[in-house]
This record gives sequence, structure tokens and C-alpha cells, in this order.
Amino acid sequence: MITFKSQEDFLNMEKAGRIVATIHSELREASTPGIPLTTLDELAKSIVEKSGSTSSFLGYMGYPAYICASPNDVIVHGIPGKYILDEGDILSIDVGVSVNGYHADAALTYGVGKISAENQALIDVTRDALYAGIALVADGQKLGTIGNKIEKIGNKFSYGVVKEYVGHGIGLEMHEDPQVPNYGKKNQGFTLKKGMAICIEPMFNIGSAQTKVDDDEWTVRTFDGSNSAHWEHTIGIMDDEVRIFTEK
Repeated sequence: MITFKSQEDFLNMEKAGRIVATIHSELREASTPGIPLTTLDELAKSIVEKSGSTSSFLGYMGYPAYICASPNDVIVHGIPGKYILDEGDILSIDVGVSVNGYHADAALTYGVGKISAENQALIDVTRDALYAGIALVADGQKLGTIGNKIEKIGNKFSYGVVKEYVGHGIGLEMHEDPQVPNYGKKNQGFTLKKGMAICIEPMFNIGSAQTKVDDDEWTVRTFDGSNSAHWEHTIGIMDDEVRIFTEK
């Protein structure tokens, strides 16, 4: 995984994070009833090209798009196809870019038009779990402690805490060691150090934690058809602070 060795490393990660945050802001505003997911991907493509960055997703292990667009029961890795957003949908968008080889990655889930109280609670709790995990990030912290906190929040609200898909280190590659699970035991696991960057990304389901993968070999859905929320940020452990690179 990356260890920041210079101010230039930090600035590249920071710039990539700002571009990711801008893409999320534009896509969230554009995610209205009647919009095809392909339109959101085209918008992301336009922003990436104008920014001078490179998509972390397009072509990654053959992935065919600039974003992952995961509506309703899709947990992660939804390919943005012809699905048209409808009033009451929830939508998770995941996007990553690189600047001079340094990657940043983030996912947000939000409602399309007016959504149910149940879906809003799912979104809010998953987001809160992400920030509760981020609050524990520090030099010397164990990843098990962070995962334990996230898992307890999901369990408190009787959500299915997805375990097959986890966070990750990030830097000169989009996915680097270590894995960053959304579960674990306090004071166990990998030890974080200054200069490292990780992505924390809780995924909570209204129903079962079980998952299944579509025939496209990318789209991951809840096994029982319940809705899912996914939140993620890229976090750097600097000498003097912990920085969320992908927050606007």
C-alpha cells in the first residue's frame, strides 16, 4: 500500500479526491426520475476528461464504464445500463479517478425524488457508520477496531452487514493491501500508520446480508431482493491530521 513520501504524493491524492467529489456532486444533482443510468455515466466521462484525470474504473479487469451505478437491491458494481431512474428509487454511485498515477475512490447513496422513511433510514445509518469508522482512523489504530464499530452499528438497526465485499488500501493502485472489513474484533487486525491511505466502505442491506452476482459477472445484488446502501471515502493518515480526500 502507499506510504506518502513527499508533499507531491499528498497533493496528487488530494486533487484526485476533489475530482471524485465533484463528479459525485454533479451526478447527485442529475439523478432525477426519468434519467437513464447511461446518462450519468456519460456525465462522469465528461467531467473526467475535462479534469485531465484518468478513470480508475474504465477497463479495470474489463469493467466497461466510468462509474458503478447500483439502484435499489444492487449492492455494488452495477454497470450503468439502460435502467431509468424512478421516483422512490435509491441509488449508489461509486467512482474513482487517478491523477499522476495516484487514485481516489468514493461511493454515496441517495434517494431519487421522494423516498420511503425505511430507505432514508438505511441511507442515513450506512453513512453514519462510515463516519463512525473514519473517526477511529489514526496512527496505530487496528482495522479490527474500525470494522467492529461499523458492524455494531449495522447490527443495532438489524441490517444485513455485507462481508463478501470490503474496503481496501489505495494509492498507486485503486485496490491495494490491506483489506478493510466492515466487521472485526477490537484491537485486532492490520495496524494503520502515518502516510497510509485507505478506503472504508460499509454496505448495509435492509434484509439478509447474503449476496448474489448477475450473469454479467459484475452486478452484486442482495439475495432476498431487499434494498442496499453503500458509502465510501478515501482517507489519508497525514503527519498532522486524518484527511478525507473525497469529501467536498
